[in-house]
Order: sequence, then structure tokens, then C-alpha cells
Amino acid sequence: MRKILKTSDPALFSLARMLPNRERIMHFMLDVQITSPEGETTAEPRTLMVRAEDEARARAALATLADHLLPPGEKDGEGK
Repeated sequence: MRKILKTSDPALFSLARMLPNRERIMHFMLDVQITSPEGETTAEPRTLMVRAEDEARARAALATLADHLLPPGEKDGEGK
């Protein structure tokens, strides 16, 4: 599995996970049930993973999103 996105922005994560769906790429969402001790569910980054053989297609699907929406530190998939 390959990480293609890690972000703590729930709106961005929701939008990003729709792109592999549109391209019919199997993907996995990690860290979606983690909460901080303060109870805020959006404080912890969420991770979007794909199979290694689908990584290039998934990154291509996310390229437009990255160019328009992601902060510079998240364009490489590393997140905050």
C-alpha cells in the first residue's frame, strides 16, 4: 500500500477520497476513527492509501486537487 495523502482537513480528505472512486481505484482510509484527548475529531491527520500498482493513477487523479487546494507542505503526501 502507498500513502497518497495525509491531512487533518476533513473537507479536503472527503473531496480527495472521492477522486479515486471516480477513477475506480481501490483505496483505504486510515486514522478516521482517531480522536484527540480533547474530543475534537478533526485534530488528527487522516491518511488515504492505495495499492502500489494504482499509485500513479491515484496521484494523477489527485494532481488537480493538489494544485488548487492543498497547502504547499501537503502536496507531497506528507501532511502536517
